[in-house]
Amino acid sequence: MKSTNADKLVILDFETTGLSPLQGDRAIEIGAVKIEQGKIHSRFQALMNPGRPINAFIENYTGISNQMLRTAQSNEVVMQDFADFIEDHHLIAHNASFDQKFLDAELSLINRNYNGEFGCSLLLSRRLYQDAPNHKLGTLVRYKNIAADGNYHRALFDAEMTTQLWLAMLDDIKIKTGLTEVPFSLVKKLSKTPKAQIDKLLSEQ
Repeated sequence: MKSTNADKLVILDFETTGLSPLQGDRAIEIGAVKIEQGKIHSRFQALMNPGRPINAFIENYTGISNQMLRTAQSNEVVMQDFADFIEDHHLIAHNASFDQKFLDAELSLINRNYNGEFGCSLLLSRRLYQDAPNHKLGTLVRYKNIAADGNYHRALFDAEMTTQLWLAMLDDIKIKTGLTEVPFSLVKKLSKTPKAQIDKLLSEQ
């Protein structure tokens, strides 16, 4: 059953061969964290072989080598497993438009889909943390004093850091509103509200 709360969902991150599946780019790694009632329930991580080599820029950017991908399972196999992992949960990513287009593209190739809605931690952070230096994941992790020990641009680490940021944002929403549970619908509304109107929206909850 799909949750209406923002503390029960799947937070995911893709590493890819490039910027756009419309240009033929494919996913090469998926990392995801499932949270239930604000606690980490389970994790999913897998490299996937897109069937062709990746370029030197992507190898250097991600630390994922062609040698690592040669022994990985195919995108089709991994994405079947990931579609099962998602279940009916809502989905979150940092800069969700990027990850959503790759998720949609990869799942369409195996005729799978998801029933949850997508939310974006980047859009929410821009509303809640308007005085942050910028809204890159690493900057926000430092801004919120979240412990980080790992390598950015690897999918599971980025998903783990996004999870900790997401839970911190939910806590801050609770403090500002007095709510004990944050509805997913409120998160979606906040993400689309002009920055100047955020305090008014929070005070009305």
